[in-house]
Order: sequence, then structure tokens, then C-alpha cells
Amino acid sequence: MATGAGHNGENTIGTETTATAATRSRPRRRRLAMAVTGAAAALALSIGSAAGLSAAAAGHARTVAAGTTQSAIPFTGQPTDPGQGGSSGQGGSQGGYSGGTTPGGGSQSPDTGQGGDGSSQQEASPASATESTGVVLIDTQLGYENAETAGTGMVLSKDGLVLTNNHVIADSTKISVTVATTGKTYEASVVGSDSTQDVAVLKLKDAADLQTATIDDDSVSVGDDVTAVGNSEGGGVLQAADGSVTDLGASVTTTAQGTEDSETLDDMIQVQADIVSGDSGGALLDDEGEVVGMNTAASSGSAVVTGYAIPIESALTTAESIINGQQTATNTLGYPAFLGIGVQQDSQSSQSGQSGQGGQSNSSSQTAGAVVAGVYEDTPAAEAGLTAGDTITKIGSTQVTDGNSLSEAIAEHKPGDTVSVTWTGTDGQTHTAEVTLTEGPAA
Repeated sequence: MATGAGHNGENTIGTETTATAATRSRPRRRRLAMAVTGAAAALALSIGSAAGLSAAAAGHARTVAAGTTQSAIPFTGQPTDPGQGGSSGQGGSQGGYSGGTTPGGGSQSPDTGQGGDGSSQQEASPASATESTGVVLIDTQLGYENAETAGTGMVLSKDGLVLTNNHVIADSTKISVTVATTGKTYEASVVGSDSTQDVAVLKLKDAADLQTATIDDDSVSVGDDVTAVGNSEGGGVLQAADGSVTDLGASVTTTAQGTEDSETLDDMIQVQADIVSGDSGGALLDDEGEVVGMNTAASSGSAVVTGYAIPIESALTTAESIINGQQTATNTLGYPAFLGIGVQQDSQSSQSGQSGQGGQSNSSSQTAGAVVAGVYEDTPAAEAGLTAGDTITKIGSTQVTDGNSLSEAIAEHKPGDTVSVTWTGTDGQTHTAEVTLTEGPAA
């Protein structure tokens, strides 16, 4: 999915930031018993015109229906590369997950608070009750990846509407939210999300009389004192990092890796504050304790951290359209329809016999379509009899020529829709089955 954020208007400052490297303050990912082989990497970011920065490859192994292990993720709208390696691929100066156990941007937090140029930065400390008001801790399970993540959110309504980053809940199959000031935990569902704006809205089950975050009623300026509040390093306790606004209208460009395309997040609030992994979705507060932004990304590679937040008015504009049920070209309302497969990138479609699937035939590799890299247990695809190496050629009457066209075909449907799937098997035979699409992981 594309990622990005910003105002829906003109960049009033007209500046673009440059820096060495940055890492989206991606939620912490914990390894489970049978989970991930290789290293999982946070989304590496290059800022402005910076180039030539390597990004760690995101390589996860999944258990598929046939009992083998494939490097594929659930197909929720973008083709994936099942041959992507799991190497950490980064030095000490590059933020990112290390072996899937260390939160992204582990090198972001300054050990001494002193930069090489003599500048200093105050380290984060436990958030006060006032700073914690309206801020929640988010824990998600990624059932198809055998992994968990942690991030942050902000309460928008007394009955449990919560604002967070899309990347905090992306690919999740179960979400729990804990209100920091009370310690009470709620089950949450996704109202909707917009990956291009990196915004998502959750609804807490059976919530009532919650304290909401206080939204800023005036503008933020360069030089203003701010405090970033979040679930730092996924530790389960809110931390507050004091800093100041250093720029407005900053642009951050993500480095394409894994299933993530390179995207630009525009009109960001740039701050010098100790924002780290797990802070995503948290509150950037002004000196009055009002929310001016949503923590989203942070630099890596230096002792002094540069953080980036989506302006709160921009995030709320996207959130309001989701809450009002307004379908746009970029958002997903509720959960997407799900077939239950991993799909090879188009460049890999002719290598279906080289994806670690022993004994697989290449006979379907010459067929135009989307090559199945893996099938997940207890999904419509598994029930239909699809297997790794098959090539999907039609969804209903819609011709499928590659992973993108399969994405578009499935996106036309909702969970519960019944569609016909036509595919060419590894033996070269054509098969068709009726399937009922299920509810997929969060988009």
C-alpha cells in the first residue's frame, strides 16, 4: 500500500527537509514461536533529496496450507515478493528491526543525549497523567504473520473512536487498546483506514465515558515547545519526549521495500524530540497540552532524533471522512475482502518453481496471471483447492494478468461476496471454483 500524509492544501512554508536517514516510528514487532525467519525491517525513509541510503529488506516466513514455509504475506491488495530475503542489511547507523526482536529505530534513541555537533536532546520520561489524557496503547496481532505489534492512538470520542496511524494497524487480525489513565483494555475493530494519508480510525467495543484528547485550537509555529507522547519501544507505558518544532511543511519520502512502495508524506511537522518506534499514532502536544500532530516518523543515524508528525487538522480531515462512511479513491472502510493467498511480484512470476517449494512444476509460469506464492489455512483459497504455484487468471468475468489486476478485481468486492476464481494449476489444467470472500487483515 502507498503511505503518506499531509494537509489537503498548499504547502504554506514551501520547504523541503534534507537529512541522512529516517525510520517510520513503526510499532514494535515481537517474535512468536513459529513466526518469522530472517530479519524484519522498519520502513526506512530518505528525507528530501537524500539518496543512496540502503533499506533493510523485510523478509518474513509464513506457514501455508501445504505445511511448507514460504516467504509470502497475505494478499490484501498489493503483489508481494516471496523471494525477498530476510537479511538485516543495515549497519549501526540505520534504524530498523534487528532479527524481528528489537523495535525499529533502535539506534534512534540517544544514549547520552549529545549529538556529534554538540547539540543536546532531552531523553523521554514517563508521561504525566495530564500528558496521558486521551492517549491509548495499541497492541495488534498479525495472525497471518505469526507476529504482534505495538503502537499508540488518541481518543476522539467518549464512546471509543480512536485515531492512529494506518501503519500501526496494517495487516492486523486482532486489535486491543488500553486506556493509559485507567488501565482498562478494550477489543477494537477498524472503522476504516487510508494508507496514502497514514491514518486509521478504530472503534472500541463497549466503551463509554472515555476522556478524549484535547485538540489544539490555534496554529503551531517553528520554535514552539512540544512534547511527543507514545508507547515508546512498545514498552506498554506512555513516555513523554520534550522538544521543539524545527520546521513546518517538511516532506519525507519512504524507500520502497518489501510490499511498500516509495511514497512521500508532505506537510509534516518536523520536531527535534526523542521519538522512537512505538510512538506512532501518539500525540504531539503543545505547551498547553493540546494535540497539534500525530507522531509518525523519526530520523535515525544520529544521537539527536528528528521526528515527524502529521498535523492534527489533516489527520482529522481524513478521519472524519472515514467516520462518515465516505468512500474515496484511497481509503478502505472496514476490512477488505480477502482470498487468502500470497502473490508473487510480477518480476518473479516466471520463477514460480524457485520459491522454495520442493517438487513444484513450472508449467504454469508461462500463463498470464497472478502466480500464487502461498495459500493460508482456513481461507477461501484453501477451501477452493488453490496451491502454491497456481496462476490465477480470472476473478468472475474479469481477466487477471498480474498481481495488480488481481488486486483491483478483489477490491471491487466486499467480505461475504461470492465470486468465481479461475486458475491454471501447476499441471497446466484449468480450474474454476466459487468462493465466498472473507474479511481480511486490516488494510
